Order: sequence, then C-alpha cells, then structure tokens
Amino acid sequence: MLLRCRLGAEVVAVAEHETARDLVEGLQRVAQGALALISGRSLVQLDAMFAPLRLAAAGQHGFERRDVQGKRHRHRFPVETLRPAAVAIRDFASRHEGLVFEDKGASVALHYRLAPELADRALEAVRLAAASLGDTVQIQGGKMVWELKPAGADKGLAIDEFMREAPFAGRTPVFLGDDVTDEYGFRVVNRLRGHSIKVGQGETAALWRLPHPSAAREWLRQWLETCGR
Repeated sequence: MLLRCRLGAEVVAVAEHETARDLVEGLQRVAQGALALISGRSLVQLDAMFAPLRLAAAGQHGFERRDVQGKRHRHRFPVETLRPAAVAIRDFASRHEGLVFEDKGASVALHYRLAPELADRALEAVRLAAASLGDTVQIQGGKMVWELKPAGADKGLAIDEFMREAPFAGRTPVFLGDDVTDEYGFRVVNRLRGHSIKVGQGETAALWRLPHPSAAREWLRQWLETCGR
C-alpha cells in the first residue's frame, strides 16, 4: 500500500539504520531531495557513516540540524554547563565493567547493553549528575541507554522543522524508526497525516510496522525500484 509512486515526491526520514549508502542516495534522488536523517548521533557521526554523501540531517535528538541547503541550526543551550555532569557520568562508567560512556558534545549517553543488570544503577548515576542542572536538561531512555540531553529538543521537533522548509513543505512525511526516542517523531508524523513506521517490536504510536531492520531495508529497496522507474 505504501509503495505507490506518489510517495516519490515525499520525505523519507531514516532513523538509526545502517542503510547502504547507495540506497540512501537513490531514495534522495527519487524523493527529489526531500530526504533527511533523524538520529540521536551527532552530525559529525552521521557524516562519517554516510560519507561522501552530505545529507540533510538532525543530530543529537534534534538539538542540531542541517537543512537541504547545508545551513546548520542549533537550539540554544549553554553546552559548557553539561561538562561537570559529563565528567561524573564518565567516571561512573569507568568504575563499572560493561558500561560505555559517549560524549556527543551537547548530550551524553551511558550505554548498558553489555551490562543490562546495571540499568537501574546507570539511571540513578545519570539522575545524580543531572540534579544540579534543573530543567535545562532531560533524561531520555533508549535501547539499552540513558541519555542526558538539552530539554525541549527531540526527533519530533526536528521533523516538524524540516516539514516547514523546502523541499519538504507541502509533502507527506514518511518516518521509519526503531527506538523509543523515535516515538516523538511518530506522533508528529501522525499529526501531519503522514506514514509512521515502527521497525521491530514494542508498543508504539506508529501506524505501520515492519518486523526488523532487514525488512525495512527491503521495503525501501522495493519502493525505490518501483518508483525509480
């Protein structure tokens, strides 16, 4: 149903998938440039993953964004105030085998995929580190990770911002995501009467579902093959 060629002029926002570079490049071409990457990773990380492509993208859960023209946008946040919290979380991770600390610049993450039994202790450590920052930050859970990020920025906001700009404006958004943090995006896409697609299991606000990442890649390949003609 969603493979109809009228989608060829619509936005496809790919979240957190290691999609092949040629697939993404093909989607961008068929969508007439209306493709954006929406991620919890930084723009620097996204550029490294998809090099030499330089795509419209939102990084760090919408805190930073690059539009189709290449102009960068950042939400106001005193990044230096996050440093003491980052140090505290990094030190906690260093004392517990299996925890992985990630500093993205305007946000930090504590991954516990290798030590799932430490999930609650990791959350408490992030809460303690964030206590002095008040409502300027928020703690966000993801797949086996706790993140400390600026308050008010999320993937849904990033999608909403893209949809107000050319070449996305006036089109129907299509958003694929597999993480808890993608629920913000699904709700915005639903409000815009678009197509929200959850990849994987779990409760979701998305209207459609694909069982796993390989199914999502195959769906995109079929869509590209059909509409690319």
